[in-house]
Amino acid sequence: MAKQNPYRPFTPDPEFVALLPETKGSETNGLGETEVRRPSMVWWAPDMDAVSFGEAQKWFYRREPQDPVLMDFRTQRRAILEAPLPELADTPAERSPEEWTDALNRFIADGDCEMVGVTALQPEWVFEHHETDFGTVVMLGVQHDYDELKHVPETRGGIEVTRQYCRAAAAAKRVAGWLRMEGWDAAPVTGPMVGEILMIPPALECGFGELGKHGSLINPEFGSAFRLGAVLTDAPFAHTTKRSFGVDDFCSRCRVCEDACPPFAIGPEKQMVRGVEKWFVDFDKCIPFFADTSGCAICIAVCPWSRPGVGLNLAEKLARRRERDEVSE
Repeated sequence: MAKQNPYRPFTPDPEFVALLPETKGSETNGLGETEVRRPSMVWWAPDMDAVSFGEAQKWFYRREPQDPVLMDFRTQRRAILEAPLPELADTPAERSPEEWTDALNRFIADGDCEMVGVTALQPEWVFEHHETDFGTVVMLGVQHDYDELKHVPETRGGIEVTRQYCRAAAAAKRVAGWLRMEGWDAAPVTGPMVGEILMIPPALECGFGELGKHGSLINPEFGSAFRLGAVLTDAPFAHTTKRSFGVDDFCSRCRVCEDACPPFAIGPEKQMVRGVEKWFVDFDKCIPFFADTSGCAICIAVCPWSRPGVGLNLAEKLARRRERDEVSE
């Protein structure tokens, strides 16, 4: 029997609901569309006056708790984003593609991030309002401190989320700066107000993990307890390998995030979204609770894969199950 959810029943704030546009966010996201297309901005818009959910997003920021630690991380992140990048060196450095990709491991060794990967940038990952000539995306992952993240949606957990967004921004700026000093143009991409590209699809493609029922990545080493940064470039990196370790089958049997989601935004079945069948979170159910609590992240905190030491054991268990199934066929 599922544990009683302390946040149910949830009633959306009428003031917030009054600011929602007539067009549903799920419709803007492309729910039910069978053709592949570029994404449209719904939430986390850098220019809130340019999107239909802009007034609702402004309400979200007005409600943000004025915790001094949280505000300090906000200030740090703003300073990171505003800091200028190094000048582009005149002569591009030469390395083999494999050497370029191996060189990214220095950013893990230095503590800037915990994951690196590289893949080709696909047009359908670029927001419709943005254009780029870059053809490669370097993905960066920063791991949460689970003992802090588990306190979401309370402010203590929100501080941890903000801290990791700050780290991801710093990592993206550092990698982009390194590439520019090596003579290769590069642009950092940071969350949550990304604006340029979707983050999850390239992270899937470069081997960070698989998509979970909660709409976030699941990684064997870190579960869902990590955040993403990225760098767009044309430096000649070797691409890293996509990984599969049985998340689809696991999520189809697991209801932990479904039961934990206060507004019932996580469903038991995949949906067609812009030509791709995938796990899908109902934005229009999710966002009133997300806004009311100044961020949520309950689903990634309760995900069984996110608990320290659990993910690798689960991946090994699923691998053994696949081997038994293959033998019995």
